[in-house]
Amino acid sequence: MLAKTIAEYQSEGRAPEILFWVGCAGSYDTRAQKVTRALCEILNHAGVEFAILGNEERCTGDPARRAGNEFLFQMTAAMNIETLNMYGVKKIVAACPHCFNTLKNEYPELGGHYEVVHHTQLLNELIASGKLKIKEGGDFKGQRITYHDSCYLGRANNVYEAPRALLEALDVDLVEMKRSRKNGLCCGAGGAQMWKEDEPGNKRINIERIEEALETNPAAVVANCPFCITMLQDGLKAKEKNEQIPVYDLSEMILSRIS
Repeated sequence: MLAKTIAEYQSEGRAPEILFWVGCAGSYDTRAQKVTRALCEILNHAGVEFAILGNEERCTGDPARRAGNEFLFQMTAAMNIETLNMYGVKKIVAACPHCFNTLKNEYPELGGHYEVVHHTQLLNELIASGKLKIKEGGDFKGQRITYHDSCYLGRANNVYEAPRALLEALDVDLVEMKRSRKNGLCCGAGGAQMWKEDEPGNKRINIERIEEALETNPAAVVANCPFCITMLQDGLKAKEKNEQIPVYDLSEMILSRIS
């Protein structure tokens, strides 16, 4: 078993160090499920006592609020906060920047006060504390890698260094796109755009973004968000490059190199 529920911890009279907020994509999307499993394996390897909510976890409400349905957002958020507070949750890790941003910045006004970290920040903490050790060498050593800053981790929360520190630990050759960090370009899925039809135009945003990635001549593209991974993969398919250039989440790369 990769993860226990917080209810199981409570039945044993114990509390986990951290709650892993899996999110809708991490629960139901086949590609994102691989990231969920990778993070669980890493946390188990590092000896971190963590739990999930399991069937008690609902969507954070982020897509509803971005799409303009404030009532649905507040209703969903209130139910989640009631559950989290009932279990006395103090610290949460999320692998989705949308979940991370909503839990960290929007739940407090509704009574949900937690320490919330993105999984790249937590992985960085584990490496810095020595709980996680990265093996020398490996498949990624010296490879040309380009990294995509997701909007809700980067511009919305100023988290730029943790992901790059992980790439440095993997000893890759990081080649930045012409638009990166605060000038990074959206993949096209944020702000509930994932759920709506394209607007009139000459080019999809994810095509524009993957063209910038391809300009770096990368061996792989790295992201930290399930929506970004989907959009970047779709862009590579449109360019018929998906067989040659993989899109990784940072947790998947770290998992392959832990000792």
